Amino acid sequence: MSANWGGSDLWTLAVIVGLALVTVLTRSFFFISSKSWQLPHWAQRGLQYAPIAALSAVVVPEIITVQGVLVSTWQDARIFSAVVGAAVYFWRRDVFLTIIAGMVVYLPLHLGLGW
Repeated sequence: MSANWGGSDLWTLAVIVGLALVTVLTRSFFFISSKSWQLPHWAQRGLQYAPIAALSAVVVPEIITVQGVLVSTWQDARIFSAVVGAAVYFWRRDVFLTIIAGMVVYLPLHLGLGW
């Protein structure tokens, strides 16, 4: 196979190099600056909630919807396992135990009863 260095390949290469440069520049911006600075207190406080917000944005729709439609029945193993997992987490504050408890509820309901 021979490399086609026509217009589209050259354009693709230019876009890749441009994106790489922008990425390097934006990620090293804090190192390039000779002046030290800190985020404002409100921004630091807001960033503390970012992981929880991102996780909720991914997990909650997966629990309460099926193919983009709200769950219409109470016979859904995900709902019961999420409730048990949340209860175990608030009781023990242990993520591993939360996962185990949720799966102990989910698997029999999903595989055994077909929910």
